[in-house]
Amino acid sequence: MQAGVWGRKTEYLPQEDGKIRRLVTLADGTVENDEIMTVAASTRINTGLTQRQFSKLLGVSVRTLQEWEQGRRQPTGAAKTLFKIAERQPELLKSLTLDF
Repeated sequence: MQAGVWGRKTEYLPQEDGKIRRLVTLADGTVENDEIMTVAASTRINTGLTQRQFSKLLGVSVRTLQEWEQGRRQPTGAAKTLFKIAERQPELLKSLTLDF
């Protein structure tokens, strides 16, 4: 592929309800994937943290976070509460990463 030419473009589009829409478009304009991301994925993206940073902050493995983000498992207990806090106050959760 030539420099400056892209084959696939992924866009993360914030929705009014706080969720994130992921749109994957091929160079020819064909939409390859258009989906609303899970709460876990959209929450993490809204905080601007990597999977590694976010999983460390939550006290879970990266694999567990990936399972939540892909919808194969659902967070429970304290993780659900932290997701709610992160949805409403992403900067608060992000500020906690300074301790890591």
